Amino acid sequence: MSKPKILAIIPARGGSKGIPNKNIRLFCGQPLIAYVIKQALSLKKKEVLDRVIVSTENPHIAAISKKYGAEIPFLRPKRFARDKSNITDAMLYTLNRLKKEEKYTPNYVMLLQPPSPLREETDILNCIKKINTPGTDAVLTVCPTHALFYNLTQDNELILVNKVNIKKSHNNRQEMPKGYKLNGCFVYLIKYDVLMKTKTFFPPRTKAVVCDAWRSIDLDDPEDWALAEAIFRNKNKIKQTIQKINLEKINK
Repeated sequence: MSKPKILAIIPARGGSKGIPNKNIRLFCGQPLIAYVIKQALSLKKKEVLDRVIVSTENPHIAAISKKYGAEIPFLRPKRFARDKSNITDAMLYTLNRLKKEEKYTPNYVMLLQPPSPLREETDILNCIKKINTPGTDAVLTVCPTHALFYNLTQDNELILVNKVNIKKSHNNRQEMPKGYKLNGCFVYLIKYDVLMKTKTFFPPRTKAVVCDAWRSIDLDDPEDWALAEAIFRNKNKIKQTIQKINLEKINK
């Protein structure tokens, strides 16, 4: 049997407002998009991924992406790169055009977003392992968060959103069910046929891979950027500290 083909698509539009030129802004000395491209190409070299394509409407982003080795078979239309554009529509456009012009259809589609310089290769490999388990059509990465989730009214009154399964008897964190949230910038992986049929990366039979909370920063604001750079520069030290404390807990 031939090895399943996993197509990695890196979406990178040019119109970022929270952080200007986010996808190509220098992050710890390199364009942000360079990190995800190099990571994906490393897995392609190991024959884990079949192709690595950047989907963008921006010629400058395309040129930088090509410099780091990604494929840019075509630019996507600008209607798929506006603030309110649905990223799934852009991915479906890319897949339909690849099928029409190259007769290329993968077995799986992996969405790797550029604002994830703290993503690790193991996150991707764990998603691939998970999607090969029975009853799984798609995999999304999540990270731990607090079990209670609140909204604020206009006058800052707290409104508990997730009242289901939250009992009044839960007086401390240890008694509450664990909470998780999508760390939407890490990994989305889905079977090609399922994506083309359902038109969503979150179909029924979607499973989760849990990633470290400290690495799950979405780069939406300048504060996120500054924090992510500080963590990136010190990630080995952070890992060592976490491991040390966990060993102390075990040996206590």
